[in-house]
Amino acid sequence: MIQRLIDWLDESTCNFLAVKTICRELDAAGFLRLDARDSWRIEKGGRYYLTKNDSAVFAFIVGTASPAEYGFRIITSHSDSPCFKIKPNAEIYGEGGVVSLNVEKYGGGILYTWFDRPLSISGRVMTKGADPFHPVTTLVDLKKPVCTIPHLAIHFNREVNEGNKLSVQKDMKPVIGYFSEEKIKEFKEKGGVVKSIVAEHLGISPEDIIDYELNLYPLQPATILGAGDEYFQSARIDDLSMAFASIEALLAESGHDAEATRMAAVFDNEETGSATKQGAHAPALRSLLERVTSAVAGGDSDAFHRAVANSFMISADDAHAWHPNYNEKYDPTNHPVIGGGPVVKINANCKYMTDGDGAAVFRSLCEEAGVKCQYFVNHADVAGGSTLGNILTSQLDLRGVDMGAAIWAMHSAAETAGVADHLDCVKVFRRFFR
Repeated sequence: MIQRLIDWLDESTCNFLAVKTICRELDAAGFLRLDARDSWRIEKGGRYYLTKNDSAVFAFIVGTASPAEYGFRIITSHSDSPCFKIKPNAEIYGEGGVVSLNVEKYGGGILYTWFDRPLSISGRVMTKGADPFHPVTTLVDLKKPVCTIPHLAIHFNREVNEGNKLSVQKDMKPVIGYFSEEKIKEFKEKGGVVKSIVAEHLGISPEDIIDYELNLYPLQPATILGAGDEYFQSARIDDLSMAFASIEALLAESGHDAEATRMAAVFDNEETGSATKQGAHAPALRSLLERVTSAVAGGDSDAFHRAVANSFMISADDAHAWHPNYNEKYDPTNHPVIGGGPVVKINANCKYMTDGDGAAVFRSLCEEAGVKCQYFVNHADVAGGSTLGNILTSQLDLRGVDMGAAIWAMHSAAETAGVADHLDCVKVFRRFFR
């Protein structure tokens, strides 16, 4: 299973490709793809999924009973991770034919971890379709080192190790190469270096590309490490490890019938606040639950509200592991460790959806699954972030819990997590779906 996760992480170099990877697994397992624009025929026991914006995916198995009676069991996660997005007209031409790229920071990444690494480009491009409202979308991953963000030498900044404030616009421009005057002129005529190399990779003309959504990603492959192979390290562990764990569990339990309708919902844009049509702030989940309930329960006028009342949601987003070099940053009695099992996340100011009821349910599931469980609570003087749970419960009055696996260096270009913790999360998710 861990090798499969490693392979998935390497394939999923952006949100679009993460969803493509998930859809491939769902197709192979016999799930039927739905289109929100169509009229649906939903049957009890049926396996279905739909996507939103190519960057969010919702997979579900309809229960053998009405959702009004047994509700939904939902695991939510997200497909996006902090990175650098390539702006339109990205090329910046400098001395000696050096070409840099104009980029924008996406999410809250640890910037200095991106320096001096081989970087590649992935995302999607739009070309002309049948009419202006239906452009053709093509996913792309160059899968080779095409640029790097070179750091300034220590000789020009002797205080770099004393603290180095960074400007994305000035310090984080990736260099994509140096070219002759003739080649630069050719690039400009074709729409720029980015469009030219992406078009060459896809076997199309640069002029065919109307627009693009492209990001940089570290080319270093995911790997297992540690004296006993106890860790795995990769970019995008937050939150693809939880997204893949939820899909792994749903597929593993798909051969067993259950009264409740089971769902894995992978949203996009959590790292920027979720306020998009494919994010948790949108009514995407509510609309889906309404449609499924209506299709199964028929004319029962209050079936949806009863279904919500009978449902439970696990908001799965990774947690901060205790760091041996920074003990002072952690709560003295509630700091999860790598290898300690799934983490229940609690915040008195409601940054997480967890309450006593949700925590009790999850701890009981862990006990039944035979895995350990631990807590994360912020140090009282250190502010924390939030995630999907409390966003979704502002639209749906669901019972639930915020949880995750403990990881180091969250939002770094290379995060680290525990092998045993990932396996335990899948065990708990399988028990939840069972």
